[in-house]
Amino acid sequence: MRNRRSFAALLFLIVAMPAIAQQDINLPRLKNDTSVPRTYAFSVQQAIEYARKNNVQVRNALLDIRMQEEQNREITSNAFPKLNGSLSTTYNPNIATQVIPNFISPATYQVLIDEGVKNGTGGPIVMPGDFGFIPAQFGTKYSTTVGASLSQLLFDGQVFVGLQARRTSIDFRRASADVVDETIRTNIYKVYYQLVVGKTSIELLDANIDRLTKLLKDTRAIYDNGFAERLDVDKVNVQLTNLQTEKNRALNNLSNGYYGLKVLIGMPVKDQLILTDSVTDEMIKDGMLDNMEYAHEDRFDYKYAQFGKKLNEFNIRRYKLSLLPSVSVSGNYAKNAQRNKWDFFGDGDWFTISAISANIQVPIFNGFYTRAKINQAKIDLEKTNNQIEALKLTIDNEVVNARNNFNTALSSLDFQKRNLALADTVYQQTKKKYEVGTGSQTEINAAQADLKAAQTNYITTLLDAIIARVDYLKAVGKL
Repeated sequence: MRNRRSFAALLFLIVAMPAIAQQDINLPRLKNDTSVPRTYAFSVQQAIEYARKNNVQVRNALLDIRMQEEQNREITSNAFPKLNGSLSTTYNPNIATQVIPNFISPATYQVLIDEGVKNGTGGPIVMPGDFGFIPAQFGTKYSTTVGASLSQLLFDGQVFVGLQARRTSIDFRRASADVVDETIRTNIYKVYYQLVVGKTSIELLDANIDRLTKLLKDTRAIYDNGFAERLDVDKVNVQLTNLQTEKNRALNNLSNGYYGLKVLIGMPVKDQLILTDSVTDEMIKDGMLDNMEYAHEDRFDYKYAQFGKKLNEFNIRRYKLSLLPSVSVSGNYAKNAQRNKWDFFGDGDWFTISAISANIQVPIFNGFYTRAKINQAKIDLEKTNNQIEALKLTIDNEVVNARNNFNTALSSLDFQKRNLALADTVYQQTKKKYEVGTGSQTEINAAQADLKAAQTNYITTLLDAIIARVDYLKAVGKL
């Protein structure tokens, strides 16, 4: 929509969007900032490259890629063996006592009976019916165990799918970073050239001020010679004052806009930025007049949605394979020693402990939890498919609107360029008539007003054309 119909509206847009560049304006130093300001001369491409290294959103998007790489390593670790070592020592101040049946006395009695030993009365020894219990302690004061354990997952459906999805997860993060990068580039393109056009508008204001200054001088001379009224001088003076006020306001807004661009690209506000690119009609039309074909796959947001769809499909497979048994093997090997004194470096036996296990875990019933998760994942996939279809329609609509807006902007730009040249010719001819005394003050004032209106319209259409070019390139995925 062409809703910037004046330069004041342009400057408001520049300030509202965190983006613009600074040239030849001295900025105040930050309080307590003793570092030396630097000066940068950037083309629009250099500004974009600077933003890719310093813009917070872009940097965080790149960190998300690194985060996903680490998460992929975490997933991969599940497929590697797990090896752990252990060392433990135990001190038992009071060894546990357990009461056991008296197994010693029966054996002794049996020996006496077998040998035919007589009791004190000369009769045979008879086995008593109850020998009671014996309190016993098992173990030593000190024990030490040194060992290692090894486990290896042989099959787990969820881990298997996770390994397959690693590449898609990275592509998903990179597509997200591309979307962020495109958004930043779009803003930089628009604001960079808005500022360039803004400087052109300042130059036009300067030219108008010079013309009115000369006109004021000529009008005063005519007034001094008695061929003009004081009112004519005052009218020109009012116009000149208005132009100077408008220029001061434009310079202030332009200066504020410089801070905005540096915030956008991540540049310290104390530094100065010089813009080296310029705007011409040929630059706006370059490569745009031919029929530009497009495909949905050229758009970063479409690629991002496609990778999201693939991840949803992996999610369904993950839950389905979780219904399969998981298989693993494990083993441990250890040495154990027991002493009544803590002396494990001297002589003494170390006993070997070892075991190897094969483990199969079979899911049987979990309250329909897995089935619910599979259904949820399928619903998410269906929603993603719907969003992709809606995105296709949105892209088609954006391309059509952007193409129409660009063609309209080019037509308006050509028309306003011719109108500006015509208004300048009219002003020059009216000025000559006024200088030779055949024109009136009213005519010269009207010509000046028409020229300024033509200049404002030209600047507005130039901005519309720049923005329409950027929007069209973005719509077809060629920005």
